[in-house]
Amino acid sequence: MIRTLEGHRGAETLARTEPAARMRVLLVGDFSSSKVGNASVAEQLATKLSEAGDVVHVTSDRTDRAARVASMVIDTVRHRHAVDVAIVDVYSGAGFRWAEWTTRLLTAAGTPVILVLRAGDLPEFAATARRRVEQLFSSASSVVALSPYLADAMAEYGRVETVIPNPIQVADYPYRRRSHARPRLVWLRTFNRTYNPPLAPRVLADLLATARRRSQGDLPHLTMIGADQRDGSWEMTMAVADELGVREHLTVPGPVPKSRVPAALAEGDVFLNTSDVDNAPVSVVEAMACGLCVVSTDVGGMPYVITDGVDGLLVARDDATAMAAGVQRVLDNDDLADRLSTNARHRAEALDWDKVLPRWRDHMAHVVMERVRR
Repeated sequence: MIRTLEGHRGAETLARTEPAARMRVLLVGDFSSSKVGNASVAEQLATKLSEAGDVVHVTSDRTDRAARVASMVIDTVRHRHAVDVAIVDVYSGAGFRWAEWTTRLLTAAGTPVILVLRAGDLPEFAATARRRVEQLFSSASSVVALSPYLADAMAEYGRVETVIPNPIQVADYPYRRRSHARPRLVWLRTFNRTYNPPLAPRVLADLLATARRRSQGDLPHLTMIGADQRDGSWEMTMAVADELGVREHLTVPGPVPKSRVPAALAEGDVFLNTSDVDNAPVSVVEAMACGLCVVSTDVGGMPYVITDGVDGLLVARDDATAMAAGVQRVLDNDDLADRLSTNARHRAEALDWDKVLPRWRDHMAHVVMERVRR
């Protein structure tokens, strides 16, 4: 099912020679997360464009994958002649197919398409599907990456025109300066093997061992927030926690609505990002906005999000000892904690919607005008 968001300026049609004034936009992606109160960045973009005065159609919010893909195709056929521009999210694996199908339908109708590279594992996927990726890129009017990492990694398959980062509404994230970090750790992702959640209780075990060796009274505690994607990673995480004897120091509340994320993050002082594959995760930016000291693996786009030692710490992938040592540095060094916390907030402020939305609207207008000139 397609949803239409009308902007506040009425329902007049945009003249194709004046795209900056008002645009009719189709967004193709996975909007199902909005049904459980966790609106994705794409869903937020739809809302922001509507508030700016554009007429926005989105597809699809079906929770069943097959139904979602069918809805995307049907809705694309229905609206491909009635919009000025389409924005199509690009993922790897099975998700790549719906980007191919909908882009083919849109370009056949003469509708300009902006591809948005979202998945952190797209470079690995592209290496096994070069021809498909090159064909998709060549058929689009523009390719946008969410991070310089993806822009660099995917440039060999076609022109990546610009980088527009994942934004947040910074004002929604109250800031607390961590001049002295307590051993209160937060992890926020879905329980998916890509994000290596079992690494978190391994880190917790190392920190507990250090605290006990030092006879510290305030023992570390870890809260792991997120939905179970039922790929076995939740069970693996709990099994590791049981094996290492850290369950009493671990809280697993499940997923929380987007509106409650700031409060959940505020309970911690150190944020763990344990991913094996990553791009530019919103959860990390949210933690930075709240002033948490971030300790992350250095995979994928993370070195583009975090400058090691400036606004966070980066450690090797799947290395519990290194990650625990990074956390311990933050706990032992107030100057370091203060610097990371302060700079993290500054970094997040640069990714506010007020700064990013105009870039989206300018780029959309540019793509539409380029099509008109042809």
